Amino acid sequence: MNILKLLDKLSDDKFFTTETSRLETLTNISEFGKKAAVAAIPLGLGALMTTPVKAETKETTYGGGTFFKNALTDALQLALVLEYLENEYYATGLAAGSLIPNADRPVFMQIAKHESAHVTFLKNTLTSLGVTPGAKPNFDFTAGGNFTPFTNYSQFLILAQAFEDTGVRAYKGQAGNVMSNKTVLQAALQIHSVEARHASQVRRMRANKGWIELADGGNMPSATNPVYAGEGNITQAGFNTSTAFGAAAGSAAYDEVLSGSDAQAIASLFIV
Repeated sequence: MNILKLLDKLSDDKFFTTETSRLETLTNISEFGKKAAVAAIPLGLGALMTTPVKAETKETTYGGGTFFKNALTDALQLALVLEYLENEYYATGLAAGSLIPNADRPVFMQIAKHESAHVTFLKNTLTSLGVTPGAKPNFDFTAGGNFTPFTNYSQFLILAQAFEDTGVRAYKGQAGNVMSNKTVLQAALQIHSVEARHASQVRRMRANKGWIELADGGNMPSATNPVYAGEGNITQAGFNTSTAFGAAAGSAAYDEVLSGSDAQAIASLFIV
């Protein structure tokens, strides 16, 4: 099975692209792909998906003042920024004349379709929760002149890998903030899975392994080091995985979380 059929078979875009009203959006999330989502949840967390749909606001203190922070919708807003970034990046790349070789264009057309669907889905979900989706930022994919992704295909692939690897870690890092809403948790797990397949495919297109070992992104420039910081961790739930599997395999078996602030810092490099 080729990569295009595999991506479609595993992600099933009907979940994201079916036209529905705002009221129907969350209902469809609950109904679609339950078996796949439950199977993807580690360590029996399926029981946590029974909480009623709601957006909880928590009081927090910062700098001597009291504020109200909604962990669920903040996580969705962060995800939306990352999806905006990826969506515009691939759209711009595909529109950049002969940048992408003809043999590779179908892959990026498929990935671009997914990212566009994710943007629409996240905006609809935020609206369904009574929150205004954040506006799309203005992006500078040269990062102030440090990259030339739309005239150099090698650099286009480098940033594509960095963005996808960031998305995978960021979604995992926000899992705890969306567990209060079973439908959003299910959707986030599905998007996380799709992003992981994007990351693996782009890495292989760069002649890398489809996974990360010991914080080594695979022939990536030093500017992308923040994307892979912490990925060399070999201890999971108090168990040193290198004891049984070796350090490389132990680290490769798990993607480490990326905090919201770290994900925002990476994205901000490309926002003007």
